[in-house]
Amino acid sequence: NARGAGLAAVVDRAGRRGRLAGDPRWPPLARLRFYMARALGDEARLQGWSVPEADVLRALEGRRVAVVGNARSLAEGDFGAAIDAHDLVIRVNAAPLPSARSHGLRTDWIALSIPVAAEVLAARSPDLTLWMTPKRKRLPLVLFRRGRVFVNPVARNAALAAELGSRPTTGLMLIDLCLRAGAEIDLYGFDFF
Repeated sequence: NARGAGLAAVVDRAGRRGRLAGDPRWPPLARLRFYMARALGDEARLQGWSVPEADVLRALEGRRVAVVGNARSLAEGDFGAAIDAHDLVIRVNAAPLPSARSHGLRTDWIALSIPVAAEVLAARSPDLTLWMTPKRKRLPLVLFRRGRVFVNPVARNAALAAELGSRPTTGLMLIDLCLRAGAEIDLYGFDFF
């Protein structure tokens, strides 16, 4: 609406202190700019704080990637060493690690569609956090405070949903991203039923 757009412009002019992710102190106006962009669905601004999609695709290109889901059945196997042997290990959402034998130890990236406890992010310590869902109102500021974040473009999610005829899961959005980059993917912890 016009009032929201006008307020966003005022906040933008008043809070020009650089990108959110680059300011470790997160001054109040920077936080306000983030919350305004999130509330108004300002995709351009949110993408401006994101690691560019082209950079993510380049980082995946030609690599062997373990995509690790949250299925309980994974705990019954001995996949940990195989998971950790990949060039890149990407875990999905809460990313439980009940055993190194079954789940491995590495978390290079973490792909989220739900807010995850700060303790989980600290324990996994990913080099990159991927926010995969188009639901921007769920996007937590804490992700940007801790490091590099990729915000999956809403348009890409919509294209995938149109192709499938339904809303894609976090895992499927991640698989799509990896395939578009030309990565070799091995899936662990996914029960398809």
